[in-house]
Amino acid sequence: MTNIKNLTLLHSNDMHGDFLAEEIDKQLLGGVSMLSGYVNKVRNEEDNSLYVIAGDMFRGSVIDSEFKGLSTIEIMNMIAPDAATLGNHEIDYGLAHLIFLEKCANFPIINANIYIKSNMTRLFEPHRIIEIDGMKIMLIGLLTEEIMDYAKQDDILGSFVDIEEAAEAVGKICNNYKTIDIDLTVLLTHIGFEQDKKLAELLDPNWGVDIIVGGHSHTVLDEPEIVNDILIVQAGTGTDMIGRFDLKIDIDKNRVDSYEWELVPINNTHCPINEDLMHTIEKYKEITDKKFGRILTHLPHQLTHPVRYKETDLGNLFADIFQESLGLDIMFLGSGSIRTDSLGPTITYGDLAEAFPYDDWIMSVYANGDQLKRMIKHLLRDDAYLNETEFYQFSKGLFVTYSYPEKEIMELTLNGVPLEEDKIYSVGLQKFHLNNFDRFFGVPIEEVEQNEKQKIASTTCLQILDEYLTVHNRISSKVEGRITVLGLE
Repeated sequence: MTNIKNLTLLHSNDMHGDFLAEEIDKQLLGGVSMLSGYVNKVRNEEDNSLYVIAGDMFRGSVIDSEFKGLSTIEIMNMIAPDAATLGNHEIDYGLAHLIFLEKCANFPIINANIYIKSNMTRLFEPHRIIEIDGMKIMLIGLLTEEIMDYAKQDDILGSFVDIEEAAEAVGKICNNYKTIDIDLTVLLTHIGFEQDKKLAELLDPNWGVDIIVGGHSHTVLDEPEIVNDILIVQAGTGTDMIGRFDLKIDIDKNRVDSYEWELVPINNTHCPINEDLMHTIEKYKEITDKKFGRILTHLPHQLTHPVRYKETDLGNLFADIFQESLGLDIMFLGSGSIRTDSLGPTITYGDLAEAFPYDDWIMSVYANGDQLKRMIKHLLRDDAYLNETEFYQFSKGLFVTYSYPEKEIMELTLNGVPLEEDKIYSVGLQKFHLNNFDRFFGVPIEEVEQNEKQKIASTTCLQILDEYLTVHNRISSKVEGRITVLGLE
């Protein structure tokens, strides 16, 4: 007789400090107090349940940024996930602070492949085996070096270089624990949906991986993707929804017998509010409201940033402010630096800090027209539209027309004049993007630095935006065809 047991697996990813519910069409949507209420409801209704988080608990809200993740850890402790893995933004506050936050967490933070370069010592527990109702469930956490870009500012950290080595790490862990009779193996990854599919293809079926719960690409699915008999899921971003598996586990054959999966909306029709958690959030919000409530400016209309891989009016505004304030010829602003899909028309300091939470340096590099053309061609490659690499917002005056089918730049001008091949242009970049210059732009930084050494243009992004918006009123910005991609469906 087959021995089947039930398990409900709840999962979140890329929460980014999304603590507060929003009222939309007279209904409360999202927020960790209702998400926690839903998790607690499922825990009470289902005998066997787990809740896991696939990275990026931090960054994206003023509460998280103001308290450098400590507020997030306190809130996550109250939700009590059964395990969480690291995302790239867990490293934003520095290695020492991350280790401090991990010590404050009352839940396991797992990662199999971040280590100290000098002695190859892992920083975190690579996996966790949870026993529930006679079932043994193994959870493994993974990042790859490509996703750990921000940690390159910390030279002592390393990671496995690519997806192949990440797959080898999974095999090593699975092979070492075969004798424990694992009934379900779940990878908690933060590498993006497309990379999850590549990872699944590389995994030996004999290792017994059943599910990949992913993050980073903020993917919303109608149903799980199945690759190599492995179920791959994500739950978008923030706390507006949560993923739910209702699994039947064959514990004799150590595999998923059947499943149902859905993305459950977090709203007040079926998610009770965790009042204790709500009070904790309000405690932090009261402090941040005093600092972040001042009004900077009023725009004629709301500006939006709905997607990363296109020109947006909000992206244009920010890129133009940096270009004008710092006297640069060109500003390439990382689209991923803008963390909200809209801003205004009234902008408070809190709105700005939430929309642009990464207060990085701005560096000035000096590229000639030929190098700039190669850089722009590289950043418009196919990966940009798959959310596999960084995309950029261009400052005013720079216009490019790119043929997607031909993979060629058809026209490239600055202030109405074609770029001159040998002329040197000053280009502003956030330090994060300069640290990853070769990969993001496809041109060796050493080649560009032969023109002139890089310089610090500013040690702060946020103060530049704050000052400009404070002294300028009714600023207008719109999409004007700075980036035109032909033939992209």
